[in-house]
Amino acid sequence: MKKFLGITLGILTAIGGFVDIGDLVANALVGSRFGMSLAWVVVLGVLGICVFAEMSGRIAAVSGRAVFDLVRERLGPKAGLANLGASFFILGLTVAAEIGGAALALELATGVNYLLWVPGVAFVAWLVMWRVKFETIERVFGLGGLALVVFVVALWQLGPDWGQLWQQAARPAPPEGEAVPTYFYYAIALLGGAMTPYEVFFFSSGGVEEKWTRSDLSVSRANVFIGFPLGGLLSLAIAACAATVFLPVHVQVDSLDQMVLPVALGVGQIGLALVILGVFAATFGATLEVALSSGYCLSQYFGWQWGKFVRPREAARFHATILVVMIVATALILTTIDPIMVTEYSLVFSAAALPLTYLPVLMIANDRDYMRDKVNGRLSNTLGTIFMILLVVVSIAAIPLMLATKAGQ
Repeated sequence: MKKFLGITLGILTAIGGFVDIGDLVANALVGSRFGMSLAWVVVLGVLGICVFAEMSGRIAAVSGRAVFDLVRERLGPKAGLANLGASFFILGLTVAAEIGGAALALELATGVNYLLWVPGVAFVAWLVMWRVKFETIERVFGLGGLALVVFVVALWQLGPDWGQLWQQAARPAPPEGEAVPTYFYYAIALLGGAMTPYEVFFFSSGGVEEKWTRSDLSVSRANVFIGFPLGGLLSLAIAACAATVFLPVHVQVDSLDQMVLPVALGVGQIGLALVILGVFAATFGATLEVALSSGYCLSQYFGWQWGKFVRPREAARFHATILVVMIVATALILTTIDPIMVTEYSLVFSAAALPLTYLPVLMIANDRDYMRDKVNGRLSNTLGTIFMILLVVVSIAAIPLMLATKAGQ
């Protein structure tokens, strides 16, 4: 019964935690501008995160060590440091974006300017990370994010032309009037949102926090292969809602209040309240996950004591790292920089750094010194290799496309 409960709650947590501010913004924006013609990217991203999250969970369960704990040992100090630098920069941007997203959700709920909420969101998030147990953090905010299922209900209530949505999804090409470089720029942003690096850092470190062993591989795989695809379904529902409401009138989504409008139109005030709750829970939960991931990767690389399974004073540098990241991210948002813009840039930079994140995972999952008889099989290696080739292409194209399209304008 205990294992069943762990699997069930883990699945629900994965669903709620999959859709963060990056997925919310990217899918709504793409749906309003390109319809469902980029749905294939979401499907590809879900497959990719499933492949590498399964590897990272298996690494944690078999070796008892998180991915970044093995990066320096496996890649060497210099390559590991390059990986750490890129990952830490992206994590910092993402924390800022998530804090901004949670503050924007509170603005929607109260009408009070989001900048006034930013310090409070950051402080409460830090307090939760310092005092609340890992398992509670993961489940409460992940389950709260399940309120985003209201997008699926809203899509049904809006009564879209299902045939037209299917035609858009079945035609993976730029709609009339859209340039090919812009189309692929947003494809890269969507892929970056689906395969955000912090997901594997948090997933593998969480496995160590929860003391996974070989007997917990079924729990890990259930979280991955049921939770992430259902989270992807929410992403597609968000894009389809935007395509139904905004694409016909040629309005591009560029704010959070526009993103939730289809739910209000489809389900009414109750739906609007639920979606605001879901957005807050998802973005606040992601704030915790990303900030913790920053502490995980830095502490694991330098060999410091880390984790919420030990007292804060015994992992002082881990908690100090989180505090500094929260302060810097809060200061960035308080400059009045647009949180949506920060989100869009963080997605593209995430995409550019994807090979640095996932190459060590693939290497470690094939190393018998760590994995013994649980090394990758033929299917995992084939899919992992195909995705690594794709991610290298994406990383090379990401920044040039951002410059050439002026960030998708």
